[in-house]
Amino acid sequence: MLNNLLFTRIDDRLIHGQVMTSWMKALPAKQILVVDNDVAKDDFMQFVLQNAAPKGVKVKALTETDAIATLQDGLKVPSYILAKTPLSLRSLVDAGLDIDQINIGGMGMRSGRKKLYKNISATEDEKEAFRQFSDQGIRVYIQIVATSGTVEVNDLLQ
Repeated sequence: MLNNLLFTRIDDRLIHGQVMTSWMKALPAKQILVVDNDVAKDDFMQFVLQNAAPKGVKVKALTETDAIATLQDGLKVPSYILAKTPLSLRSLVDAGLDIDQINIGGMGMRSGRKKLYKNISATEDEKEAFRQFSDQGIRVYIQIVATSGTVEVNDLLQ
């Protein structure tokens, strides 16, 4: 696993209220890397995300390519990786980055997505990414907040 990588999460809301507070209490981080090609080019969204982050936590929005380079250079401080979809994380895994588990928070219903579990939905491409992660030994699980139970995504894909 990458040194100083505390948590990798897929959540289409990225940084938000109680959920982030829960995880920061359980796994205190100094930095959040948002891996999203669109957000990386959107100054307003970056401003919103920085202001949504807990005090003292730096937010960096990176393209997938920049995230790969950043992670290959190593993380200097305890960090989270956040992405809106598993497809953004697939490029990191395909680049050989050692991510050992991926948490799924919110993946809401939208065009092309079908219900996977409760309020979590996924496209066929996203489900395929989950299968690929699993085939590479990466644990993919649903856990909304740090104190809630977990559901293994592999069990849902059977």
